[in-house]
Amino acid sequence: MSQTRAFDIRGIELTDDQYTVEQGLIRNKYRALDADGNVVLRGKQKLLKMKEEFPFVDADGNEVFTVKAGGIIDVAGNYVLSDAQTGEDLVILDNDYSILQDRWKIRDATTEAKLAEINSRGAVVTLARNVVPFGGWIPHKYEITDQHGDHVGSISGQFSLRDRYEVTIDDASSVPKEPVVAAAMVIDAIQGN
Repeated sequence: MSQTRAFDIRGIELTDDQYTVEQGLIRNKYRALDADGNVVLRGKQKLLKMKEEFPFVDADGNEVFTVKAGGIIDVAGNYVLSDAQTGEDLVILDNDYSILQDRWKIRDATTEAKLAEINSRGAVVTLARNVVPFGGWIPHKYEITDQHGDHVGSISGQFSLRDRYEVTIDDASSVPKEPVVAAAMVIDAIQGN
C-alpha cells in the first residue's frame, strides 16, 4: 500500500497527472478540470465566516472535503482538510508567510509529518507580485516537492483575465494528489492572487 492511500478522500479519486484549476470571474470560486476538460472538483470560499472555509464538491455537487482555517483571519497559518464523508482530518496546509517566497507545507493531520511542500519560484518575482503596482497580474509558478525536497510536480499560473493554473504531478508515489489540487485553489484564494 502506498503512503498516499492513507490520505484518500472518500467520494473522489484523482487519477490524472495534470489538472487545470480555474478561478471564477466574480469571487473565490474554483473548479479543477482533468486532462479531458471534465470538471472533477469545485470549491469556493464561504463568505462572512469568522474562520475561512472552503467546501469542495465533486462534478455532481456531492461534498467531498472541506478546508478550514485554524484561526480567524489566518493569512499565515494552518488550514485543515477534512473528509466530508468520514469527518476525519487528513492533512494540514501550513502557510509560512514571507514577502519574498510563498511556502506551503502539506502535513499529515495526525502526526504532523511533512508530506510535501509547495514553493514559489524566485524571490524577485514573488516580491514584485507583492509590492509592485499591478504585480498581481504576474502569473505564479510553484514547485511541488516531496518530504525529502525532491521535485514531484509544479503549479504554473497562466496570464488570463481570471486566475488559471496548470497543476502537473510528475511523481505521485509519495504525494497525495487531492490535497495538492485543493492547495492550488486555497493558495490562490488566501493570497488574493
